Amino acid sequence: MTSQGPSDDVTRAYDVWADVYDSQPNATRDLDAAVVRAQDPALFQGDVLELGAGTGKNTEWLAPRARSLLALDGSEGMLQRARQRPGVERVRFVQHDLRTPWPTPDGSHDTLICNLVLEHIEDLPFVFSEARRVVRPGGHFLVCELHPFRQLQGSQARFEHPETRETQRVPAYLHDVSEYLNAAARAGFVLLQAGDWRDSEAPRTAVPRLLSLLWRAV
Repeated sequence: MTSQGPSDDVTRAYDVWADVYDSQPNATRDLDAAVVRAQDPALFQGDVLELGAGTGKNTEWLAPRARSLLALDGSEGMLQRARQRPGVERVRFVQHDLRTPWPTPDGSHDTLICNLVLEHIEDLPFVFSEARRVVRPGGHFLVCELHPFRQLQGSQARFEHPETRETQRVPAYLHDVSEYLNAAARAGFVLLQAGDWRDSEAPRTAVPRLLSLLWRAV
């Protein structure tokens, strides 16, 4: 199903990246998957909304645990890959621009999960406002993003173009940790847990690769 797909540099990049996203080395992708699997499984037992499903690396894991799962992504190329994953037959996949109102009713989800998406969205208050609209009171919102400290060092989503073999950077915005916290608080979320995630072999002095934040809707 297609709801509303954006036509911009981010979407075009992910459409190209889709063919090699799961096969090219990607420490950020792999650590993000580990972060999701480290959460309390009870978070995902209800009606779940996945923002930025991509090729379905997390969708495949969420699907058998959730009562229902709606997976949104702006890239149809990515979603084509996600639909081919085993065990996702009951998942509702929708191509949609997350910068526009989400195609789901008010208070329709117990848990929202958003991974490696918000660096590509400038308007964080809109995202958190929509999140609060669609999550039920007492529900949860889990975000996992490239760590802002890492971005300050010049990191951003990138991949090797499958045809040109050149490194292609995906347009991104830098969001400070305070921007996430303030946007969430203003929308009506209370922070439950924060995590700084380093690569498994990285020393304690290394800059974290990922930032995870878990909120509850009040």
